Amino acid sequence: MNTIIQSNTQRQSAIVAGIAILSMTLAATIANDFTIDDLTLDNNPVETLKNILASKTRFNLGVLSWIIVLISDVFAAWGLYIFFKSVSKNLSLMTAWFRLVYVAMLGVSIFNLVYVHLLIHQPELSSVNSIAQLGEKVMFYLNAFDAMFSYSLIVFGIHILLLGYLCLKSKCVPKIFGIILIVAFVGYAITNISNLLFPEYKDVMRIVAIIFLLPMLGEVALGIWLLIIGLRKKDNNKNHE
Repeated sequence: MNTIIQSNTQRQSAIVAGIAILSMTLAATIANDFTIDDLTLDNNPVETLKNILASKTRFNLGVLSWIIVLISDVFAAWGLYIFFKSVSKNLSLMTAWFRLVYVAMLGVSIFNLVYVHLLIHQPELSSVNSIAQLGEKVMFYLNAFDAMFSYSLIVFGIHILLLGYLCLKSKCVPKIFGIILIVAFVGYAITNISNLLFPEYKDVMRIVAIIFLLPMLGEVALGIWLLIIGLRKKDNNKNHE
């Protein structure tokens, strides 16, 4: 009886983790590639402000997308903890806590986007000086979000490292996931630490990020695998019934 309960719990946690990871990935893609980042021009506060004012709905969608990322990561932390608890309860708990710390740091970062949201929804500005000042404020908050998000990704990278180790120790998870996630940790560490310590090499780090793009997508592949095995086990249970 206990074995059945554990199996059902793992199945449910695999489904929750899989859906959470995929929804987080989709929301982050929308936020990064189609909304906020697409409206932002480096070192050009006025044009960035004009872009945002002309596309307020897109910017608001970007903020909403980051909130979805935040919520999805909480569910992912829970689902992964339950799924890998049988491998090592303490290590699985530590892995979950690192993801939750990342979530807390991301939440603080998102406040900067909320400040921008409040700024762009104040009464229209007609003065060129006012627009320039508002543009500087908006750019400050956007840069603050990027910097704080980089800090949070260092913590997330540690979570990925521990998750990769859990995959290697697990008897049911393909070892390739563990290897890919550990390589992804290297990518997270190099790019985000370098962006914070050596911002002058930001363009170089973008190239490095592209090199590590596939390993960094390893968690997405793991999420798809978890969702598939979770649903497959559910089908198997139905068949046995």
